[in-house]
Amino acid sequence: MEGQRAVRGRDVVGIFLVALAIGHLALGAYQLIDPGSFFREIGPLGVRNDHYTRDSGTFTVALGVAFAVAVRWPDWRLGVLGYAFFQYVFHSINHLVDINKAHPHRLGPEDFVELAVTAAIIGWLLVRTARERRAARW
Repeated sequence: MEGQRAVRGRDVVGIFLVALAIGHLALGAYQLIDPGSFFREIGPLGVRNDHYTRDSGTFTVALGVAFAVAVRWPDWRLGVLGYAFFQYVFHSINHLVDINKAHPHRLGPEDFVELAVTAAIIGWLLVRTARERRAARW
């Protein structure tokens, strides 16, 4: 019984938010600091444009900060996760449309799957957060 209470009391959403914050802050920093390397190693689609890569990095860092804020202030969670869910769904669709344009070609399907899985995880966190918020009201 004691072990069940410990598991039940664990902030699962908070744990995932910490991981998402760290991942997004690191990825965004990479985009901002070395956009050429990011293009070669992670995002080899179309023509290289360092300005657009850094623009994307600012959005990625901002989302990482929002995830971090949502760890500390749970009232932010529903909004941050809702935004992130739709962003990842739309990002996944964009990669699906361009799935054969990555170089090397294997990166197209790999990127799509990684984005779609992240969207699914964030969707699960969103539903879990909404249910926890509803349960807290009762």
